[in-house]
Amino acid sequence: MSETKKDLYELGEQPPLGHVPDKMHAQVIRPERFGEPNKAFEVEVVATPKDLRPDEVLVYVMAAGVNYNNVWAGLGTPIDVTKNRPKDPWFPDASGFHIGGSDASGVVWAVGSEVKDLKVGDTVVMHCGQWRREDPRVNGGGDPMFSSSFRIWGYETSWGSFGQFTKVQAHQCLPKPEGLTWEQSAAYMLVGATAYRMLTGWPPNIVRPGDVVLVWGGAGGLGSMAIQIVRELGGTPVAIVSSEDKFEFCEKLGAKGCINRKDFNHWGLLPDWKDAEAQAAWTKEARRFGKAIWEIVGERKSPALVFEHPGQSTVPTSTFVCDTGGMVVICAGTTGFNAMTDLRYLWMRQKRFQGSHFANDQQSAEFNQFVVQGRIDPCLTQTFGFDGIPTAHQLMYENRHGHGNMSCLVNATDRGLGRDNSFR
Repeated sequence: MSETKKDLYELGEQPPLGHVPDKMHAQVIRPERFGEPNKAFEVEVVATPKDLRPDEVLVYVMAAGVNYNNVWAGLGTPIDVTKNRPKDPWFPDASGFHIGGSDASGVVWAVGSEVKDLKVGDTVVMHCGQWRREDPRVNGGGDPMFSSSFRIWGYETSWGSFGQFTKVQAHQCLPKPEGLTWEQSAAYMLVGATAYRMLTGWPPNIVRPGDVVLVWGGAGGLGSMAIQIVRELGGTPVAIVSSEDKFEFCEKLGAKGCINRKDFNHWGLLPDWKDAEAQAAWTKEARRFGKAIWEIVGERKSPALVFEHPGQSTVPTSTFVCDTGGMVVICAGTTGFNAMTDLRYLWMRQKRFQGSHFANDQQSAEFNQFVVQGRIDPCLTQTFGFDGIPTAHQLMYENRHGHGNMSCLVNATDRGLGRDNSFR
């Protein structure tokens, strides 16, 4: 390959190691294109983010993962992700556009002046948690996930992985697992680290050997990671899915068994507590659901933890079937943000309802080690090219993306590369 240094390189045309071109190709979202993913994303040539803070690195992106957050970014709802960025006190950005992508594998291409643990040429995966080290809560040793500067890279901040280069903080970079392809390595971190914090980050309600854990959406990105984490921690995962053709996928990952949610009809907001007839009908169906869990487990043992993310349609049932002293932990609301529960079951049986959001450095690193050690499968089921980034998000928007996780090649020239961490 020629070592000529150019201002712009085509996808797959690798620059000399460490040379940062002035411009790059990126899949860009702009407010004037807000809408479904096929409309919102468009390939543009933009300036490469060369100006690095002392603790930042520039990464040459080999592959990028696909997550629902950039469906939201493209729709421009529930918020316009670009609107308040010029005034953001921690991550000001006046570009006016958004480059999404909150998962990636790639190669360190440039480092900030104070970066000591990374060097140009290192192969890495990236987690999506960003925060400013100047933040008092971070400086004080608190969990940065609770800090005012916390942002999700590639959603709440720009310069995500849907460009030839991405700008991240050095602490976001973790070792790329040897033996995995670029696209596999880009698929697992956001969902995996999120699931890991949900299942291990809220003591005393953490997965212990023998615990039954109910996993909603077991065949999806989050659920497929949760099933495997519970399995590795000695728990008993029970998966909830939308069709029986997903049973085998979940059971191969370690689920004790699966429940088809379409076999039940009590989903949605609770009926008014004064409507005795409706309440009785709802409770009867919820108890039937709980009995289905016992039948899979083989004993009358209710979930110590319920791994939630559908939200509005399922929270009433989750809090009902959760064991006394157990916890419902939730990270999203894919069926809606308004949730109801019968408070009697919370206070009288001392259950916990806990919100959880991504993961900190330690949790991300611990989860990554599971993958490095070969204990967790990234569950990559579909890979697209760079031009397929809108299509992948459109499939996710329409809930037609099937099982597991999706990735898109960026600078990687073909599927199946990178197992030996070579990028030449």
